[in-house]
Amino acid sequence: LTCALSDALLIAAGVAGFGVLSELAPWLGRAMLWGGAAFLFVYGALRFRAALRGGEALAPAAGGAAPLGRVIGALLVLTWANPHVYLDTVVLLGSISAQYDPHRLAFGIGAVCASLAFFSALGFGARLLAPVFARPRAWVVLEVLVGCTMWALAAGLILGG
Repeated sequence: LTCALSDALLIAAGVAGFGVLSELAPWLGRAMLWGGAAFLFVYGALRFRAALRGGEALAPAAGGAAPLGRVIGALLVLTWANPHVYLDTVVLLGSISAQYDPHRLAFGIGAVCASLAFFSALGFGARLLAPVFARPRAWVVLEVLVGCTMWALAAGLILGG
């Protein structure tokens, strides 16, 4: 919930703020589209490289549950101190939302709903998928799927923009 709410705030900032910026500098939307496509292409390539190097293995540490305050604090730091979160939500989603003018608000609401669904599935699915990701081969498959998804999104931006 902490990550999903943070993501929702950042998406809203990107959708609202990017519209203002694109009105002040009309070229910005096109520049961000190409920058976002380049970012997605490079990130996809990094995922393919990680797959070629071999998979990791998930090995949860034994022990008791951490205090809620410490967990929320760690989540806030991991979210707000992560430069990729700003690229993904504020820059990338903000630039994509500009393509849907005058329906940016609907785009933003959809993106927030998708984020809430993603973080819910991630949180509740983690326990179910822990045995799967204990195997290095599963990580290789995941890396390839993420790489393909990133390249498909980059192509969609380029071909649709």
